[in-house]
Amino acid sequence: MRRTRAKLRAATTAASAALLAGAAAPAPAATAVSPTTAAAAYSCGTWGSTTLTLTAAQNGTTATITLGAPDMITSVAIPANTMDVTLRLEKNGGPETTVFRGGSNPSIPAGSPVRFGALTGIVAPGDSLDSYMGGDSLSFTFSVFNVRCTAITKQSPGPFVFD
Repeated sequence: MRRTRAKLRAATTAASAALLAGAAAPAPAATAVSPTTAAAAYSCGTWGSTTLTLTAAQNGTTATITLGAPDMITSVAIPANTMDVTLRLEKNGGPETTVFRGGSNPSIPAGSPVRFGALTGIVAPGDSLDSYMGGDSLSFTFSVFNVRCTAITKQSPGPFVFD
């Protein structure tokens, strides 16, 4: 019986050591973006000018940008999930850009601020993304309307830098 207990004790010790080794192993590094929120001015033709608030998040190589445009008012109702949105951000000082796209939006009554769903794009470690001032920076389409906006300022407090 002593041998059985000794074997059991050895197995228990080995299992405990394996668990402790696993617990001590470093966890995968969390990815982050800094800053997480920035603002930039955009000119949208007949829709006027707006200051967009851009909020960024990162999960590995996938980044999400959420846009807020509280002073861009729609004159018509926009049904949910009917917008096709594209945002271009200047990559690492240009001339390349990174494109973010999305097709979801909440229902927006006429006379209300335009609200966009989350836009997704692909990033690499070290990517620095800022307002693209070279043309169509933001475009969105719904029904028969096609709105094109151009960034007229860089982001403040600065570009998004991804891990």
